[in-house]
Amino acid sequence: MSDPLPPSPPDNPSRPRLDEHPRKRWVQPVLIVAILAVVAIGTWLAWGWTHTSSPAAVAAKQKAGKGGGRFGVDPNRVQPVTAVAAKLGDVNVVQTALGTVTAARTAIVRPRVDGLLQNIAFADGQVVKPGQVLAEIDPAPFSVALEQAEGQLARDRAQLENAKVDLARYQGLLKQDSIAEQQVDQQAALVRQLEGTVKIDQAGVDNARLQLSYTHITAPIGGRLGLRQVDAGNMVHASDANGLVVITQVQPIGVLFTIPQDVLPQVLAQMRRGQKLPVEAWDREQKEMLDRGTLVSTDNQIDVTTGTVKLKAEMPNPQLKLFPNQFVNVRMVVDTLHGAVVVPSAAIQRNTQGIFAWVVRDDGTVTQRPVQTGPTEGLDTAVTSGLEPGERVVTDGVDRIREGAKVDVVVPGAKAPAAPKAAPESGKNGRYKGNGKGRGARGSAGGTQGAQ
Repeated sequence: MSDPLPPSPPDNPSRPRLDEHPRKRWVQPVLIVAILAVVAIGTWLAWGWTHTSSPAAVAAKQKAGKGGGRFGVDPNRVQPVTAVAAKLGDVNVVQTALGTVTAARTAIVRPRVDGLLQNIAFADGQVVKPGQVLAEIDPAPFSVALEQAEGQLARDRAQLENAKVDLARYQGLLKQDSIAEQQVDQQAALVRQLEGTVKIDQAGVDNARLQLSYTHITAPIGGRLGLRQVDAGNMVHASDANGLVVITQVQPIGVLFTIPQDVLPQVLAQMRRGQKLPVEAWDREQKEMLDRGTLVSTDNQIDVTTGTVKLKAEMPNPQLKLFPNQFVNVRMVVDTLHGAVVVPSAAIQRNTQGIFAWVVRDDGTVTQRPVQTGPTEGLDTAVTSGLEPGERVVTDGVDRIREGAKVDVVVPGAKAPAAPKAAPESGKNGRYKGNGKGRGARGSAGGTQGAQ
């Protein structure tokens, strides 16, 4: 017979059971608190949505200008705009292009005789006149050659004079039948021979004098000098490739530019009528006009690769602002549109439907008018159809207006009046307005609601 089991110890309520986890004590309170928080937040959001989306709240927002019109502007409010009346005027049809300045003439100054460069009489970049002395070559060898030629000429000329005297004596003796005729003929041939020699000597003298004059190097054309290529003290030769200096004629000066072949017929028509088309040269940023001239010629063929034709203009360049090989912006007036309806370019608007302008009607409202535009010159644009002279077009404030809107036209350049502010509604200053009985309604709705 087995021994009986020992009795189990009595339960101790203060001691936790082994199968019970200690963390389960706080789980239930936390879940209760979380559920209550979710319910409270949902109730608050639902209450706020029903009040803010009510018709009264929407109407109050529209009154306050918070979404009633474009960019927060009430469409029923009179908007200040700037308007200008369309007028009749002349608009030039301007063709723009990129041009290159070219010198009217360019010359490389080279010595015409070989020798020692003795003196330089010019400064780099100097403007010179035709025939002005630029440099001097040592003239001593050429002076000696001239003296030698002159001495040979004097000797042969004396022989010629002696031969002429003998010929005259022989001719007298021939009349007396004291000399043979053959001797007279020989003397006459000697005289003619010496005359040829004297002419050769004279040409030698002239050549030596010419070579001596070449020792003074002068400017073949007038213009601006470049940088000198040789300093004094060097031997120079007529075969030198670089020469002494380069002269470019800059008064007048030419400008080469190209235009599309479609514009060429208008240009040729003006030139056939004897019109001198004005051409302006502007700087790279098109802020300063460098010079103004006229079109002088066109090229005789069109470039097949670009479909353009080359033109040349001539400009006086009085202030020497134009330099050869300088890039300039060219503006050429091809034609002039007389008696056109002209409006500021700011009045021309564009959308997906095309080009239009806002026109101010007599009753103070605006309407959108489709227009067709022509050439633009400066800040003005020609309107070929859609507008009549005297009609007012909006130039400033187009972002605040719509079709049929009331506008208040202000003078261009004047300060537009500020738009009137909406009158404050009761209860607008506070978020909640209490009535002493409980929680009040939101002040933005413009009214109060009692606590339920």
